[in-house]
Amino acid sequence: MKVVILCGGKGLRMKDKYDLPKPLQKIGDKPILWHIMKTYMYYGVDEFILLLGYEGEKIKEYFMNDYWKNNNFILDRKENKIYLIEEYEKWKITFVDTGKDTMTGGRIKQIENLIEDETFMLTYGDGLSDVHIKNLLDFHNKHKRIATLTGIQKNSSYGRLIVKDHIAKSFEEKPSTEEIINGGFFVLNKKIFDYISDEKNCIFEQEPLMNLAKDGQLAVYPHKGFWIGIDTYKELVTVNEMYAQKKAPWEVWKNEESLGK
Repeated sequence: MKVVILCGGKGLRMKDKYDLPKPLQKIGDKPILWHIMKTYMYYGVDEFILLLGYEGEKIKEYFMNDYWKNNNFILDRKENKIYLIEEYEKWKITFVDTGKDTMTGGRIKQIENLIEDETFMLTYGDGLSDVHIKNLLDFHNKHKRIATLTGIQKNSSYGRLIVKDHIAKSFEEKPSTEEIINGGFFVLNKKIFDYISDEKNCIFEQEPLMNLAKDGQLAVYPHKGFWIGIDTYKELVTVNEMYAQKKAPWEVWKNEESLGK
């Protein structure tokens, strides 16, 4: 199964850090994107499609150079080979340039031909959570809808959901109220592409999710644990403080108890 990650954001609210794409903003010494991918890897999902946009080449450069920059290794010039001394994340990553100004739905539509399985996962490149990925997938399979998103109860300006019996009845983009909101971490059936109108201007959080809700095809997985969308510099500082204090709940790979082990 593949995980599609939206990585095209500019990070304009990051003060002087907007020269980097938002997913590359650092938590400790690793980008937000690395933390997200590490979460999926913990649950056995290690194939990713990164939907690039603003400064997408910097995301490519990070992963191309990370192999030698951030790991101890042996350089054997006789054999022209590099041997890592320590364990390394064995990810398979597909990089897709989807355009600097393309909307979220348009980015997703462009990789329709790269989705081979009937089901795939989708998330944002700036959201962290301790959501249980396996339970999320089981929930999606049980409810048999085209789309499942992770619902977060929070006072926020994110898209609001009206939910009954775990099925969305309506979806509203960014009202300011305390309701169940779109926390990302989607599981999607390939039929989702029928709800996305074009490869440029379609905003996934508007017409596609609204129509899925109208058709009774949007399930909502309730998550009451940790979640944060890192949209501003203040939120970036917050997660870095949590990380520095070793109180980073999204690091499920450091907490075997999260899987009952």
